[in-house]
Amino acid sequence: MHGFDFKDIQDKVSLRLRPWHRSFQFWVRAADIYTGYKVFQLRVSFVKDAKKQEALWEKQHELAADKIYSMCSDLGGFFLKIAQIVGKPDLAPAAWVKKLVTLCDQAPATPFDAVQLVLEKEFGRSIGEIFENFEVNPLGSASIAQVHRARLRGDKNDVVVKVQHPGVQDLMMTDIRNLQAFALYMQKTDIKFDLYSVTKEMEKQIGYEFDFLREANAMERVYRFLYENNKKTPVLVPRVLQGLVTRRVLVMDYIDGIPILNLGDEMAGRGINPSSKMATVAKQNILKSLTLAYGQMILKTGFFHADPHPGNILICKGSEVALLDYGQVKDLPDQLRLGYANLVLAMADNDSAKAIECYRELGINTVSNCKNEQQELLRLAQTMFDTKLPPGVVMLQPFAEDASIKKIGVQSFPEELFSILRTIHLLRGLSVGLGINYSCAEQWRPIAEDALYNAGRLKGADRTKVGKLRRYFWRY
Repeated sequence: MHGFDFKDIQDKVSLRLRPWHRSFQFWVRAADIYTGYKVFQLRVSFVKDAKKQEALWEKQHELAADKIYSMCSDLGGFFLKIAQIVGKPDLAPAAWVKKLVTLCDQAPATPFDAVQLVLEKEFGRSIGEIFENFEVNPLGSASIAQVHRARLRGDKNDVVVKVQHPGVQDLMMTDIRNLQAFALYMQKTDIKFDLYSVTKEMEKQIGYEFDFLREANAMERVYRFLYENNKKTPVLVPRVLQGLVTRRVLVMDYIDGIPILNLGDEMAGRGINPSSKMATVAKQNILKSLTLAYGQMILKTGFFHADPHPGNILICKGSEVALLDYGQVKDLPDQLRLGYANLVLAMADNDSAKAIECYRELGINTVSNCKNEQQELLRLAQTMFDTKLPPGVVMLQPFAEDASIKKIGVQSFPEELFSILRTIHLLRGLSVGLGINYSCAEQWRPIAEDALYNAGRLKGADRTKVGKLRRYFWRY
């Protein structure tokens, strides 16, 4: 008996100490990566040859990539999300991307007996009463939950069961608080950007992700909107199975497809040359579907799926696209939705005066320390809020000397807009990965005009020949 009690006490103590242990791990590792770069910056400043400098930077990025990868994979949880955000071809050094992209769906799985406990506790029935069969090995495991394929009793179609990892919420909140402290330090020393607001918005958004009832409502709402506003929906949305949703379990339709990350391998397996006309058309169609869906969600209603990372995108038959995981959705107030619609027009028209006006309207406060402020601000807007990379740029380097963010400091940035920013960056990452450089602002222009016209903020005469533009939706 005493042995059992001792074990119980031990478990409770280790549960209490887990957040402290994680915090210690994070700070030791973050400090190591950060000081590594700082020391290197000093060393490289003595090297005069640009080619040599580049090679040294490459080496430093590879060193840091290994450390970031092991930190994210060892700590898991929230750090897997950080890896998804950072590990994108346009945002981080190539060495980081190569390492981090493999972390997408690699969270350790919760053992099946623990999954069974959660299910039976949530539904108040045994697994056998609800499901005819239930695959023990998960289809995938992410930072908050894992998904299993199953079949309900008396049904012919398969379903997906999403089950939350036990105890994950406390750990993730600890991670976010540590990251907030680190962000505050970074913005005081190195990066002239309101990083703290970004982490606050993350905290709010991730807090929502633990409530699957909220996710089920979001999925239904996006489903209805996309299916009602189009003859054919640009992306497939899974249906929720009513009566089989709780705060920690969600049962939905199974959609058959391959993850977008495996598209290259799938094409190679079928003997399709990835640079052939057929492959290019398929990639364009995939991007076109996603872009259209996002343009409609963000600009027409302001209610949108805010997590289009590669792990949430499936490619189905006939290059149809399915959008999964509605844990992170955003509901923009009309003022920001229409303000962003105006910014879309300014970016599509390369109108720097209008871009400045839109920044003020959106509540983005900037401070300039360069001569051609108007041009730099437009460039900053396009870098932040459009998918097209500027000529000659293959990735964004916020630390580079000629980066717009060095010339124009962003003092305050509305938290609400971070979800748009993140969505655009994920779309840009996908487009870079697919080898297509395009402007979502140009694609969204007719949708933005519609939104402003319907809100009485654009006169009929000011609208572009919308019909003509729509027929020519995909332009390069």
